[in-house]
Amino acid sequence: MVLTERQRSDLHAGIYEYLLSRGPDFAVAAEAFAAASGVATEDTNNNDDDKNKNTENGDDKKKTRRSTGGGPILEKKWTAVPRLQRRVLELERQVATNARLHAHRTGGAADGSTNNMMPGRERRMLPRPPAMHTLQSHSAVVTSVTLHPVYTMAASASEDGKIILWDHESGEYLRILRGHTNVVTSVDFSPGQGKFLASSSTDLTIKIWDVKEFTCVRTLRGHDHTISCVRFVPPPVGALFLEKQQKNNTNEATGSGIDPSDAGSKFVVTASRDATVKFWDLETGFCDHTISDHSDWVRCIAVRGAKSIIVGSSKGKEQEGQVSSSSLALVATSGNDRTIYVYDANDKRAKVCELRGHDHVVEALSFLCSTLLPQKDSSAPSKSSSTTTSTWDYLASGSRDRTVRLWTVANGGSCLMTFRAHENWVRGVLVHPSGNHIISCGDDRSIRVYDIKSNRCMRTMEDAHPHFVTSLSMHPTLPIMVSGGVDHTVKCWQLD
Repeated sequence: MVLTERQRSDLHAGIYEYLLSRGPDFAVAAEAFAAASGVATEDTNNNDDDKNKNTENGDDKKKTRRSTGGGPILEKKWTAVPRLQRRVLELERQVATNARLHAHRTGGAADGSTNNMMPGRERRMLPRPPAMHTLQSHSAVVTSVTLHPVYTMAASASEDGKIILWDHESGEYLRILRGHTNVVTSVDFSPGQGKFLASSSTDLTIKIWDVKEFTCVRTLRGHDHTISCVRFVPPPVGALFLEKQQKNNTNEATGSGIDPSDAGSKFVVTASRDATVKFWDLETGFCDHTISDHSDWVRCIAVRGAKSIIVGSSKGKEQEGQVSSSSLALVATSGNDRTIYVYDANDKRAKVCELRGHDHVVEALSFLCSTLLPQKDSSAPSKSSSTTTSTWDYLASGSRDRTVRLWTVANGGSCLMTFRAHENWVRGVLVHPSGNHIISCGDDRSIRVYDIKSNRCMRTMEDAHPHFVTSLSMHPTLPIMVSGGVDHTVKCWQLD
């Protein structure tokens, strides 16, 4: 072992101090060690101080650093080594965890490397057991879960009247939002930056919450019965308020209402047991439009953002300004009458299509999981453009008839396929961001993954919750999915 002169001097000084600290039994050994190593003793140091008064250079004397208190320096360094080793192990575990969470960003394997990945193969981003976290704070059935579009935050609603915010990455509780006086039926983050959270309840109110301040900034009233679901309405392509620049820092929630440029949306849409669907203006707080096409309880809503797609001519050339019908922002609703209605989310809320086929109450709807803000796709037409368009038009539904159906809303709407894997009511459904899979949950306590191309159930997570699984939510970009259940818990699932 090679030590520098300074390191060797410090080591000798440390050994000498340690021997002195052990008492008279080690005094002889300490003096012998000092004589052999040349360590300056106390007496030597005192004599050196007298001699150094008359000399400017102390080159002829050995100077060593001594412990400044708190015990011999050798003991301090000896005990520091295990502490550093434990810290290194903790950091290595943290690095491994972060590598699994963010491997999708580099296309690597779960351990952060790329050795186990086959060339050209990407992660499928499908949930797998066991659950990464089980979040427990609710005292009643969890009715709805949703994920923040930007932060690692999840929100859950429950029959206990509380909305709880969680950090789904660490599994830690963040905050409880209190304000509803009865069962909270649904929650939804605003598009874009997710500055606001909307909630609905059986107390006949819809509340808009400021996520940063954890306060309720607006309460909407107008339904005559239980409000089953709430969603932010996707803005249209070219919405002026999306291009508005913030001129000051006081436009988040003012007395005149919620600024649409902050919320990323101008309206919220709600479904109710009074058989109506209502659109609410966030700025004024008033009901802007009411749809009464349903004949019974409206239980679920799905929304899809707008997408500008330039359609090529018959010769394959792009035509500026021509936009396909699939670019519309849509709202789909359904419930006890078993009929799914799809509307244009903007303008006059015209009906786009009606979808019929379920034999029982429709409990859940979902478009392709993606951002609700308008997306631009000005690329030239390709061989896969038709496939992309049909995926964008996917709508999945789950029903008490134990089936999951995949629909297309293009060309008047039609049923593409039906999956019959669940053994009980289907309570939640979503279309995977890739457009290749559907994920559902139900009262058989399972979460199931379906492959659209092969029209089969490719993965079943039995006993995902010890009781009925009531809701699902998946992030469009991060590898995380959350579920809520009758067991009062929220579970976070990592995607492989």
